[in-house]
Amino acid sequence: MSVKIAVFYYSATGNVHALAHAVAEGAEKGGAEVRIRRVTELALDAVVDSNPAWRAHLDATRDVTVAALEDLEWADAYAFGSPTRYGNVAAPLKQFVDSTGALWQQGVMADKPVSGFTSAHNTHGGNESTLLALYNSFYHWGSIIVPPGYTDMSVYAAGGNPYGTAHPSAAGGPDEKALHAARYQGERLARTTRRLKGLAPQD
Repeated sequence: MSVKIAVFYYSATGNVHALAHAVAEGAEKGGAEVRIRRVTELALDAVVDSNPAWRAHLDATRDVTVAALEDLEWADAYAFGSPTRYGNVAAPLKQFVDSTGALWQQGVMADKPVSGFTSAHNTHGGNESTLLALYNSFYHWGSIIVPPGYTDMSVYAAGGNPYGTAHPSAAGGPDEKALHAARYQGERLARTTRRLKGLAPQD
C-alpha cells in the first residue's frame, strides 16, 4: 500500500521546478504515489516578458497541472516549494496557501506531514527565512513539519540547511548535490508518512 504525496511549487525560471521533481522522485522511492502541481502565475505578461528565462520557463511548463484544493484533500502529505522573495514566500504560492481557509476549517490538512524547499539567488539570500515563513502557515493548519534536519550526509553536501533543501541559483540550476538532498527530503517525507499511517517501510 502506498501513501499519497502532493508536491506544490512556484518557479519563475526553473530552479524550484527542478527541485520539485527531485523531491517527487525521492517520495516515489520512499513508497509514495505522487502528484506534482504548479500554482498559477500571477505576474503580468509584461513583467514576465522582461526576463527571457522567466518567459521561457513559463511557456515550457504549461503542461504541468495547476494546483487545486482537491489535491490537498487527496494527499496524505505535502511538499511545498517557493523561490525566495525578499526572504519570504513568493506571492503565487502564498495565494494558493491563502485560498485554503475552508479546508482548514474542516481540518483537512491537520495531522498531515509537510515539508518545504526553496531557492534564492545568493547562498544567504533569505532561504532559511523563506522556509520558516512557509512553515508558519502549516502550524496554523495543524500539520506535522518534517524537515530534513541533519539526518543524512546529503544535507551537509548541499549546504547544510536543516529546514529544507535550499539552492543558491547564482551559479545556475540545481547541481547534483542539491538534487540529491531534495530526493532525500522527499524520501524522508514519504517514509515518515508511511510510519504515521502504520505502514511498513518501503523495500
